[in-house]
Amino acid sequence: MVHLTEKRWHELLWVRAGDPGAIARAYAGRRRRPALLSAKRTLFLVAADHPARGALGVGADPTAMADRRTLLERLLIALENPEVDGVLGSPDIIEELLLLDALHDKIVLGSMNRGGLAGADWEIDDRFTGYNARSLVESRLDGGKMLLRLVDSDPGTIPTLHACADAVSELAAHGLMAMVEPLPYRRDESGTLRLQTDAASLQRAITVASGLGVTSAHTWLKIPAPQDLSVLDATTLPVLLLGGAPSGDIAADLASWGGALSHCAARGLVVGRSLLYPPDGDVARAVQAAADILKEAR
Repeated sequence: MVHLTEKRWHELLWVRAGDPGAIARAYAGRRRRPALLSAKRTLFLVAADHPARGALGVGADPTAMADRRTLLERLLIALENPEVDGVLGSPDIIEELLLLDALHDKIVLGSMNRGGLAGADWEIDDRFTGYNARSLVESRLDGGKMLLRLVDSDPGTIPTLHACADAVSELAAHGLMAMVEPLPYRRDESGTLRLQTDAASLQRAITVASGLGVTSAHTWLKIPAPQDLSVLDATTLPVLLLGGAPSGDIAADLASWGGALSHCAARGLVVGRSLLYPPDGDVARAVQAAADILKEAR
């Protein structure tokens, strides 16, 4: 089934050009879900904020996410699954989904800092170039997400750390979720950033993120699924597991998430490319497989 037909696509393009006020009306008219957690006390979100940071690659295709019509089609398929609680995206993608009438009764999180462009010299100095706390409140969204890459050798970490702390405080003041994604990195001999997934590095990142802002009352964490479940003992905050870069083996990815989801701190998944661009192209099947893993773990 084609969700984004030729007619629907061209209507979207026309609204973009001829009726920009439709976006404000769509924000105002969205039916909001009353609670973050599902009835099963879990949260399953699809992530789609990668393009705003220039991270377009999936597997061997460096521009897989550049085709917006294809991306939106895949998002519509994912959001059609009732097990999917909502979406995480940058303003442009959220607004396109709103115009496509796809976000009623869904949890919607806005991506806040996308200025650390993938591969840029300043990548770690990740400026807030997307939603801010005020816009999230005015747009009636359910929270904001921020990326916090921690690199001890890069002073660009410092302004990002400070900006994330301010955002956590501002979101909490309005009762909105602050989803912090703390990722420990180091630069190898060639200067390439490498994610550190050992227990000690992840635990340190979690404790740093947990202490940001004037209160942690509305803070959630988004972290890679750890092999060592003691990593999740580092916090009482609710944790969502991220999918990360697809391995090319969806079964292996699902298995890695399932183990970590059994920990009592884990509340669900935030997965993007692994589900939207599975190796076999079957988005609906990949999304349902992830939903089944979450159900089994809880």
